[in-house]
Amino acid sequence: LTVIRDTLNNIEANGKTRIDHTKIPLDDRATYDLLSRGDTLGVFQLDSDGMRSLLKTLKPNNFNDISALIALYRPGPMDMDSHTNYAKRKNGLQKITPIHPEVAEPLKEGLDETYGLIVYQEQVQSAARILAGYSLGKADVLRRAMGKKEHGYSQEAAQAVWDILVPFSGYAFNKAHSAAYGLISYWTAYLKTHYPVEFMAALLQGASTNKDKTALYLGEARRMGIQVLSPDVNESVYEYSAVGDVVRFGLGAIRNVGKAAVDAIVKERDGSHGRYVNFPDFIK
Repeated sequence: LTVIRDTLNNIEANGKTRIDHTKIPLDDRATYDLLSRGDTLGVFQLDSDGMRSLLKTLKPNNFNDISALIALYRPGPMDMDSHTNYAKRKNGLQKITPIHPEVAEPLKEGLDETYGLIVYQEQVQSAARILAGYSLGKADVLRRAMGKKEHGYSQEAAQAVWDILVPFSGYAFNKAHSAAYGLISYWTAYLKTHYPVEFMAALLQGASTNKDKTALYLGEARRMGIQVLSPDVNESVYEYSAVGDVVRFGLGAIRNVGKAAVDAIVKERDGSHGRYVNFPDFIK
């Protein structure tokens, strides 16, 4: 959220119209192209090597894919290969088969959007209601019990839900949580796609105290064709800033340079003194 806020501030400071990120369309083609290329270094939840590789296989083209991806990239689903199965089924490389022929029709509505795979806890709750007649409240108790790996339900529930669903859902993620994560992921991907300079300046600012991340993001800026200019006492401010189509290194990112010192430097040059002429003038 800080990176989003800083990007929006950078857009405005760079002379562009500030946008409302909460109102951007969720079907932006260019954003899905960026996701499908795995160009997601710095994108919330999607910047690990494994996640970027999965994005290239999955090739998301709608918001449900992003939400499912975040839920699937967890130890449980990955142990069962659900993440690659989802990607294959989405792209027609694997047949969509039901968990069991008897439950194919009753569970169809709940599992259609995830290609017949259990991805979310809510799908487990839905299955418990449909197959075992659970109430919404009892289905939620089931969800919590599964998270804790507890047993002790009726034979009917054990037979209809446990034997069929537990292998698919023992580590299932909550859809409400996953969708909320996915929205922030989408927003950051959209900003990286459409405001790359402003986004990379915000990303570098967020990593300014982390040498390894700074190196990683400087490399990413270079890969994107964005020049990052050296710190300059006549041009830089405390934070990394977007200036036209380049990023200017922030004075505050220099080791042992504090905000009070930078504020004084900026105040002098922007005030009656004007730009620094040379090094002795700067010291004076």
